[in-house]
Amino acid sequence: MSVFHVEVDQSWRFRKTVSEADVYGFAGITGDLSPNHVDEAAMRETPYGGRIAHGALLVGYMSACSTMACADARDGGETPVSLGYDRVRFLEGVRIGETIAVTYKIARVDTEARRSYAEVEVHVVDSGKLAAVATHILKWVPNAA
Repeated sequence: MSVFHVEVDQSWRFRKTVSEADVYGFAGITGDLSPNHVDEAAMRETPYGGRIAHGALLVGYMSACSTMACADARDGGETPVSLGYDRVRFLEGVRIGETIAVTYKIARVDTEARRSYAEVEVHVVDSGKLAAVATHILKWVPNAA
């Protein structure tokens, strides 16, 4: 199998305004009811000035962007499966109501191992601040005959 589905420097973007429903829904699903996410009065007293989105929710937005990359990938008889996110870092809080832009860029392809590696960045649109980063690894698995 010499053909690969994605190429180095290919990129995709995903934008979304982080809503109250996103944060409360995620808190309810995960059970993460930290005051950082659900207590506006407590968080007003912090340098953030109010509630911030869960870091894991930002990873979920990264996943939405990787899904776009998978949908655009050339059909070659393989299915992409996430092996995970390495070097995930949350650099800035994202407030409810802020719009984020996720960039997913293919950094490396390992054709022998059938893997692609993407550098992922989450920026806050209005401030331009880099809120989160990660490396995403996709394994391209042969489809059943």
